[in-house]
Amino acid sequence: MMSKLTGGLGGLGGGLILSFRYSGNLVAEVVHENQKTEESNWNITDSHINKLIEEFSRLPGIGAKSAQRLAFHILNLPKEQVEELSSAIVDAKANVCYCKECYTLTDQEICPICRNEKRNHHIIMVVENTRDLAAYEKTGKFDGVYHVLHGAISPMLGIGPDDIKLKELLQRLTREEIEEVIIATNSSVEGETTAMYLSKLIKPTGIKVSRIASGVPVGGDLEYIDEVTLLRALEGRVEL
Repeated sequence: MMSKLTGGLGGLGGGLILSFRYSGNLVAEVVHENQKTEESNWNITDSHINKLIEEFSRLPGIGAKSAQRLAFHILNLPKEQVEELSSAIVDAKANVCYCKECYTLTDQEICPICRNEKRNHHIIMVVENTRDLAAYEKTGKFDGVYHVLHGAISPMLGIGPDDIKLKELLQRLTREEIEEVIIATNSSVEGETTAMYLSKLIKPTGIKVSRIASGVPVGGDLEYIDEVTLLRALEGRVEL
């Protein structure tokens, strides 16, 4: 009867076991332990480093690993750059405020858009936040002014009309000669809820209320787009 050399592979915790048998008898066994990376095996004990990582992890979109990378990047920077960064954050927090007209973020009492006499002050575009305002400004096609709500109505999150800059918008409509309000909130549940609420409040005043169109994005394939988006694209079609 011919003897055979056989091998086997097994796992033990975080390691690897290679077993070799000859005619059923164990002749060799190799145990290999996985080596952990320095990052995952390293235990932070310095309270200052821990504090820095914790503060970064509080930022939106920053997880534990990203916070750790940012913390060590900051620590490896020259002292002058770190002081410039910290000074810029403190100065921005101390000097940036809400524009008294549109409530966007600015370092002046009235933002440059509201001060610009060449803008059409009879048309107001309502957006959820300053980032949305900046996105529309990049197009260079809207010559009206804005109103920033700083949020959207969300019953699930406990955000009501009094928690956003809605009252300020209504006050603005009464003291200024406004011809149209363009509601440019996001196409989310919260954005749609806010748009409907605004429409019901503004329409009785006689001011024209419009909603930005939503539909197929540029470069998007129709087969991958949901039914609601396709329907809105159909309803918002334009003549060529």
